[in-house]
Amino acid sequence: RSLLAPPSESISPMPALIKSPAALAIVAGFLILFIAGGGRFAIGLTLKPMVEEFGWGRSEIGAAAGVFWVVTAIAGFFAGKIADRASLRLLMGGGIAVCGVSIALMGFVTQPWHAYLSFGVIYALANGAASIVPVAVMVTRAAPDRAGVANGVVTAGMSVGQLVIVAALSGVLVLVGWRNVFFWLGAIHALFFIVIVPMIPGASAHGKSEAAATPRTGMTLREAVRTRHFWLLSAIFAICGFDDFFVTTHVVAFAQDRGVDTFLAGNLLAFMGLVGLVGVILAGQWGDRAGPNIPTAASFAARTASFGLLAISQSTVSVALFALVFGFTFLFTAPLTVLFVRERFGT
Repeated sequence: RSLLAPPSESISPMPALIKSPAALAIVAGFLILFIAGGGRFAIGLTLKPMVEEFGWGRSEIGAAAGVFWVVTAIAGFFAGKIADRASLRLLMGGGIAVCGVSIALMGFVTQPWHAYLSFGVIYALANGAASIVPVAVMVTRAAPDRAGVANGVVTAGMSVGQLVIVAALSGVLVLVGWRNVFFWLGAIHALFFIVIVPMIPGASAHGKSEAAATPRTGMTLREAVRTRHFWLLSAIFAICGFDDFFVTTHVVAFAQDRGVDTFLAGNLLAFMGLVGLVGVILAGQWGDRAGPNIPTAASFAARTASFGLLAISQSTVSVALFALVFGFTFLFTAPLTVLFVRERFGT
C-alpha cells in the first residue's frame, strides 16, 4: 500500500495504536502509578534505618505515614472533582512535579516534624493530584467499554513500580544510605515528568478541556451519599486501605525484626509488587466478566487467611508467604472500585 499511495497518504512508521488517545491515556496512567508505586512505599523501606539513626520510636515515622494517607485521601477526593471539570494535564503534571520536590526533601530530614510536613502533607497533597483517582477518571473516559481491564492495566503500574523502584532503592539503601533513596526518587520524578506530561489529555480542539467536553450520567455526590451502598463501599474500602498501607509501611521492618537481612527484606516489599501485578490484572478481567462482588469477596478471604498464617507462625517462611499472598491482593480492589461506583452511581 505504501508503494501505491500518494506521499500524503504514506503509512506512518508509528503504529496507529500507539498514537490513539486511548492508548496514550493508558500508558500515561500506567507510568503515573508506576512512579507513585515506588514513591509512596519508600518510607516503609527506610523506616528502620531512620529511627535507628535518630533514636526515634517507630510510631513517629509511622505517624508521618498515617498523616500521608489521610491527607492524600482528602486530596484525592478533590482531585476527582477537579478532574471532572479541569485539565487533567495540569492537574496530574503539577502533582508529579511537586511530588518530586517534596520526596527529595525527605533526604534532609532531621526532626520528626520535617517528615510530617514533607511526606505527610506536601507529598500527600501532590500525590492525591497524581494518583489512582484522577487516573481512573482519565482511563475510564478513554476506554469506557473495557473500564475494568483498562483500570487493571494502569493500576498494575503501581505494582510494577513497587517491584522495580523498591528493588532498585533497596540496593541504594544498602550501598549509600537511606537519604540517597529519597534523592534518587526526586530525580526519577523529574525524568518521568518530562515523559508523561505530553501523553496526558489536555485541551480539545475547541479550546475546552476534554474533561469538560465529556458527557456524564448518573447521581450527583449529594444523591450518592444518601444511599446505603455509598457508605457500605466506603467502609469496606477503608478497611482495605488500612490493611494495604499499614502492611506496606511496616512489613520491611517487621521482617528485619524476625532475622531477615536488609536487602532481602526490602526485596520482599518489591516482590509483593510483582504478585500484585498479577492480582490487579486478574481483578480487572474478572470484574469485567463477573462483576465486582465475587472478586472483592475472594480478595478479602485471601487476606484473612494470610493474617491467620502470620498469627500462627512468624518464621521467615511464614513472613514470606504472608507477603506474597497479601501482595497478590494489594490493589486487587482498585479496578473493582471503579466498577462498583459506575454500576451504583454512574459516571
